[in-house]
Amino acid sequence: MVSSDQRRRQLAREKYERQMRRREEARKKAKRRNAIIAAALAVVLAAGAAAYASVGLSDGDTKNDSASETPSQAGTPTPSESSSPEPKMAVDAKAKYTMALTTNKGDITVTMDAAKTPRTVNSFKHLADKKYFDNTKCHRLTTGGIFVLQCGDPTGNGTGGPGYTIPDENLNALGKAGADGAVTYPAGTVAMAKTSEPNSGGSQFFLVYKDTKLPPEYTPFGTMDAAGLKVVQDIAKDGVAGGAQDGAPKKPVTIEKATVGKA
Repeated sequence: MVSSDQRRRQLAREKYERQMRRREEARKKAKRRNAIIAAALAVVLAAGAAAYASVGLSDGDTKNDSASETPSQAGTPTPSESSSPEPKMAVDAKAKYTMALTTNKGDITVTMDAAKTPRTVNSFKHLADKKYFDNTKCHRLTTGGIFVLQCGDPTGNGTGGPGYTIPDENLNALGKAGADGAVTYPAGTVAMAKTSEPNSGGSQFFLVYKDTKLPPEYTPFGTMDAAGLKVVQDIAKDGVAGGAQDGAPKKPVTIEKATVGKA
């Protein structure tokens, strides 16, 4: 017997799949924009070389672009058009919230500050309450240049989103960008993935398991607990499928359940 919640979720997924098919047909009529996820971008400094890569929430194919010597985000597509409104504010903007991720590799607890990222926290609370993240795969792991595990896509292949976008928030939290155009996202940081365009976050997010240099363009909205950080570090030790440095985790990672509540 299918429950009403399951039926609503099924209908939502079917609606989303229809939207994705229409977008794909439209893309085929025009020149393909770039890859689904920005590949590693090498930033060459005068005093030496330091590499970092962009993390993209994309609606394109899964091909990676070649590295660039500039801190641009060549390789990320234009944002997906929104098909539904951002959820109304329903969180306490003065409170801290906790996102509990139960995965097949262990539990990850993320502390989120609604005072600093109210619309991001509100979106995660909205989606988690609807069981949007339940039984979804973390589709991307990087082990070179940047060190992140990317999750939050219901399709499990990097093309999915909730049908709306949320604005960037808290972009100054990690300090001023250096000469390379980057700041350090410390290990334990949880931030929003996005396209090359501002204010294009959806549901995809990334978990930083080792200090990573990125442009200050990705909303840092949470911090993993020590146990959760170790879970992600252990996932990274298993490596990427096919021995690559960027792609699906070698051992599949599934978010079995996600809940958000006041800390």
